[in-house]
Amino acid sequence: MTEPTSALTEPTPALLDAAHRPRSGAPAAGVLRTVVGLAAGVVRTARPRQWVKNGLVLAAPVAAGRILSRDGLIQLAIVFALFTACASAVYLINDARDAEADRAHPVKCRRPVACGQLPVPAAYAAGGLLAVLAPAAGAVFCNAATAELLALYIVMQLAYCLWLKHVLVVDLVVVTTGFLMRAMAGGFALDIDLSRWFLITSGFGALFMVAAKRYSELVLMSAAEGEAGASRALLSTYTTGYLRFVWQLAAGVAVLAYGMWAMETGGIVTGSLPWRQLSMIPFILSVLRYAVFADAGAAGAPEDVVLHDRPMLVIALGWAVLYALAVADL
Repeated sequence: MTEPTSALTEPTPALLDAAHRPRSGAPAAGVLRTVVGLAAGVVRTARPRQWVKNGLVLAAPVAAGRILSRDGLIQLAIVFALFTACASAVYLINDARDAEADRAHPVKCRRPVACGQLPVPAAYAAGGLLAVLAPAAGAVFCNAATAELLALYIVMQLAYCLWLKHVLVVDLVVVTTGFLMRAMAGGFALDIDLSRWFLITSGFGALFMVAAKRYSELVLMSAAEGEAGASRALLSTYTTGYLRFVWQLAAGVAVLAYGMWAMETGGIVTGSLPWRQLSMIPFILSVLRYAVFADAGAAGAPEDVVLHDRPMLVIALGWAVLYALAVADL
């Protein structure tokens, strides 16, 4: 009786290689899942809910009646995308820098960088790339003034993340300036001469919302006896009385400046109503409505207040209609 051959009792090297070789397509699927996971982490870190703030680039063109042309709309879409890229770059770098601290926070630990979905080096790399490409694209697709504004915004926001957010009052000014830069960007991209009253209205309107947000955070922190204060160490240095003074002062200046801006057109045009001057009514109503939330300590996120309050949306629609009539000179 013959003995079994070794080919039947011991696997050959070829069989061993075949047994340990990954199935076809498995490596590609793993790489794809990794890439998709990193991309999702980058998008989440870029805070899509905050992108609505970049809609302020429409402010100057809307005020000047320059959004009716195809070229103007394309330019504004580009500026919106570039400002979104700049803000995303700052968020990515900030979250990479604060990863360790965020892991110990009950809420921020869910952020992609803190929870490990997006590695720290990848966050730094993506943020740095966007910080370089956005101003460069601004110079190519818009103009030098837009590129300089985008670069200055990134530098200022990074300085805020590293240092300025710990300086009393300066933190309010820096955040307010970020909103003002958004309002200026649309004007720069379309070569619009920005009215001084427009700039004052935009600046103090932004300060009103920023101070109201800080006031609301401080009220909530006081109610929770410090539980909410860990996320913003400087907040406890302010007092509710001071922040109330700031948002009330800013609201008054914003209303006054808007009135001066609305009156810049001069007298009433024969045959039409003074639509621009009448737009002061919904503007003042919007400030008064927002002040209700600020006074109650419920103005935490400006986009939530504006987008989730139905009366505010109706007031905003009324302002838009009146100003559209002013631009059309009907």
